[in-house]
Amino acid sequence: MSRRSRSRSQSGTYLGSDSSTDDGSREGSSSPIVELLIVFVVVFVAQQVAAIIGIGVMAGLFVLAPPLTTNPWTIVTSVYAHGGLGHLVSNSLALIVFGWPVARATTRLRFHTFFLVTGAIAGISQIVLTNVASSAPLLGVPGTEGVLGASGAVFALLGYLIASNRLSTGLASFVDVPQWLAVVVFVGLAIAVTLATGGPGVALLAHFTGFLLGLLAGRARVLHVGGSGGRGSRV
Repeated sequence: MSRRSRSRSQSGTYLGSDSSTDDGSREGSSSPIVELLIVFVVVFVAQQVAAIIGIGVMAGLFVLAPPLTTNPWTIVTSVYAHGGLGHLVSNSLALIVFGWPVARATTRLRFHTFFLVTGAIAGISQIVLTNVASSAPLLGVPGTEGVLGASGAVFALLGYLIASNRLSTGLASFVDVPQWLAVVVFVGLAIAVTLATGGPGVALLAHFTGFLLGLLAGRARVLHVGGSGGRGSRV
């Protein structure tokens, strides 16, 4: 009797543990990537429908444009929207390459939150910084009329992947690098990567901001989830 009772209680415990893994706290799932790709496609289809109705409707729903308070929901929707099929495909491929290892090392909730927050900050920085620079008479920098796309969030994933992988964290623990020097290196690396991806119509400041945020977050390991025995997964 005692053995049967023990077996039943253990089974109940295991079933309870399994049922609690659907709240976004499970580590090591690649499902966030699939979910994001589905969202990309759904939003892209919605964009095409909005474009048929009228360009003003599409801009009001999906394009982050100044002033930011006019259509505040675009801070979110612009992260998942794209300017064309090529834009959608390139960001989707980059998401799979850079995002998959990160998604496998963290939880679904943390991954989606990181993606949205970094993408939104990158888009806002592109709008705010370029428009501030355009008001300076000596700079001659044109302001940004609107921005959309997941590039800022994808660059954040790339930055996180670089700063949080086993090699970089191993070197950081072996060599005592001052905090100010790490920031300087990160900023220089972000500038180099941003310039390397420059082109007509590319939101360079969004790329720079996203990549820098990813580097800083990777250094702080904000997506780190502790594993069994105190050992956490590393990207």
